[in-house]
Order: sequence, then C-alpha cells, then structure tokens
Amino acid sequence: MYESYYQLDEPPFGSTPDPRFLYRSQGHREALAYVAYGLFGKKGFLALTGEVGIGKTTVIRAFVHAFHPCLEVAFVLNTNVNFEEMLYLILQDFGIDVKNTSKVMMLTTLNSFLIQKFADQQNAVIIIDEAQNLAPDVLEELRLLSNLETDRQKLLQIVLVGQPELGQMLAKRSLRQLRQRIPGVLEMRPLQAREINEYIRFRLRTAGMRNGRLEFTPEAQRAIYDYSAGIPRLINQVCDRVLIRGCLEKKTRISGDMVEAGVMELQGPAPRWLSGDVREASGE
Repeated sequence: MYESYYQLDEPPFGSTPDPRFLYRSQGHREALAYVAYGLFGKKGFLALTGEVGIGKTTVIRAFVHAFHPCLEVAFVLNTNVNFEEMLYLILQDFGIDVKNTSKVMMLTTLNSFLIQKFADQQNAVIIIDEAQNLAPDVLEELRLLSNLETDRQKLLQIVLVGQPELGQMLAKRSLRQLRQRIPGVLEMRPLQAREINEYIRFRLRTAGMRNGRLEFTPEAQRAIYDYSAGIPRLINQVCDRVLIRGCLEKKTRISGDMVEAGVMELQGPAPRWLSGDVREASGE
C-alpha cells in the first residue's frame, strides 16, 4: 500500500518467514550457531524454543537456505497427528512415493532412503514445527526413530521447533530418555532495545530502500520496543501499520506519537481510514 510512496520494491514488514529478511540479532545468531552445531555435529536431536513471533521458523529456513546443497530436509507442519501419520508426512516431504502405509514398511522405506543419502554424503534432517503440540507417545517414537544409524554416526537429525511449552514438556520425567539425547534446549531471546533501529533499517534496506528518506525517531523506536518487547512479529505489525498512516499523511519522519496511535489501532477495532483507498496518497 505504501511501497510506492516510500520508494520500496516490496513490503518490508511482511509476516512470512522469508530468510532474506532475517536480521541477525544476538538471539538469532545464537540460534543459528546452535542449529549448525547440532546438525553438523550429528547430535541426532535438537530443540529450539521461543515465544510466538520471535523468528524460530525464519532462523530454520535461513539455515536450510544457506546449506541446502548438503542437506535433505523434510518439514513437518502438522503436529496433531499420530506417529504413523507423522511418518507418512515425513516420507512425503522427502519426496518418497509411499505405496504401503503400514508402519513397518514405512520405516523400512525411510531406512533405505537414509542409507542412500548417507552414501551420497547428504545430511537427512526432519524439522518439526509447532512441536509443543506433539503427543508424548509420538515424541517417544521419534526418539526411537533417531536410532537409525551406522557404526559411525546418526543417519537422521531431528529438530523440534516450538513455543516455550516444548521445553517444559521435555523436562517431564516420562520423557527423560529423549531429553538426554538433546544437547541443551535453546530458548531464543527477543531483540534488545538497542537493536530495534538497526532491525528496522535492515528490513527497509532489504525491501529496496535506497534514498534513506524514511526515519524512525528515538521516541518511535522506544515506543516500538515497549509495545513489542523485542518480538519481531510485533515489531513488523506496528511498523506496517505506522507506515500506512505515514503514507496517508505524507510523512517521512515517524514519531513516537504515530507509533502510539498505531499501537492503539492494533489493540482495538480496525480504523475506518484503513478501508479507504490509499492510492491517491501514495501518488499512484
């Protein structure tokens, strides 16, 4: 809506986990290092947790994007399933044609696939998002799945990605065998207040801003941090809302008052001006 007015190539504050827009804050760098350590160290299991909107999925996708030539990855997004259904989803995402859906045959098929990938020097990885929703019996089956190995190393790496409840679940005594296989559960940290400005500038540059005509005042940055507590998704939401208003009001300097007004709009009913046509304001 406002890209033309601010001379941007694309929206800078989208909600999709686009690796290009990953700002490497201290917390995100720690998460990337943890994933690299676990996967390339053939640890077998990893667990990455964090609040909703903190950027867990973006970190994982950025890692896969950077190292995809040596990775064979299956993403599992539906976790309200039993183990047989989970196994089917894994095989499907690995690109395997599943002709027999019995548990034994699917396990046999997966083992053959992993042996071939090992021979091809490919790292087979299963990434399970929203893993806090997995049933305990499915987690236990996944632990057994990680037993697929050669004499030298694991054939399969499994990354559990979820909200902080995942860490609480893994701490249960009933899952202690699984927990012992995980080299520390990493909980991602949000952005610090001092990182807000650079985060915003990074997203704007990535979206194509070249003239630097858009400025967020120190008061605006503080208001954004106060609202978001450093959670990237919330930062994106308020920045997107504020830039729509800035476009309508023909502002290139975003003030604290504008951010506070945007926060009020996010917390209440959709404002009437959002339903209007902003093409005139953006010069289209």
